[in-house]
Amino acid sequence: MAINKESTSFTFGFAIVLVSVLGLILATLSEGLKERTKDNIKIKKQLDILSAMIDIEKEGITRDNAEDEFPNYINLEDAIILNHKGELKKTDESLEAFDVDIKKENRDKTLSNEDKNYPLFIAKGKKVDKTKYIIPVVGKGLWGPIWGYICLKEDMNTILGVSFDHKTETPGLGAEINKAFFMDRWKDSKIMDEQGAFVKYEVVKDNSGAIKGDSKIDGITGGTITSKGVEEMVNRSLKIYSNYFRNLNSK
Repeated sequence: MAINKESTSFTFGFAIVLVSVLGLILATLSEGLKERTKDNIKIKKQLDILSAMIDIEKEGITRDNAEDEFPNYINLEDAIILNHKGELKKTDESLEAFDVDIKKENRDKTLSNEDKNYPLFIAKGKKVDKTKYIIPVVGKGLWGPIWGYICLKEDMNTILGVSFDHKTETPGLGAEINKAFFMDRWKDSKIMDEQGAFVKYEVVKDNSGAIKGDSKIDGITGGTITSKGVEEMVNRSLKIYSNYFRNLNSK
């Protein structure tokens, strides 16, 4: 029997076969690229963590050698997980600090504060002169999630450096949070005062007269909402970690 290629049934049948074949191809590609994607995410995270502490470009650290260089700065066995009160958290032994997805936890509105995890990475590898502490932060910008890492000096109080990033903020405005001129403004500020109380940061519209180490950070012109998003995520996160450092220093 001849097939009527002009018929509606042939058109629908051909479309179904085509969609099924394409779906199978895409599923196969997705499965085949799963491990590569996982590795890329891991490397990007390693680079972001290191960027808060050192100039990775100056140190010659790239995507190609990040996995080899990372242990020279941070031993993941030293990393810990805190609870929402800044206390060491009892977790499933299979959960490691590096594997905690704080972006996912921040998006999950059904997750209670008690169930959230707060990783802390401790840098004291062979290429680190003095112990450093790296804190992950996550929040919300104008158009989507923003995140980053804050590195504290050996005193567990003074910011050595930060690395912020985003996915969908406006180019030339909120997207500037990952530029050096903005991230450098956080350096040398302290997260606690002399009594050990948390110092709340304020990202202001114009702080051109700010002095180095001030807790008032000059924001990004035209990127007010994203700047305030950074302010919120930094304060919310650092307050928790400051509890841990204060208690640690009091022992």
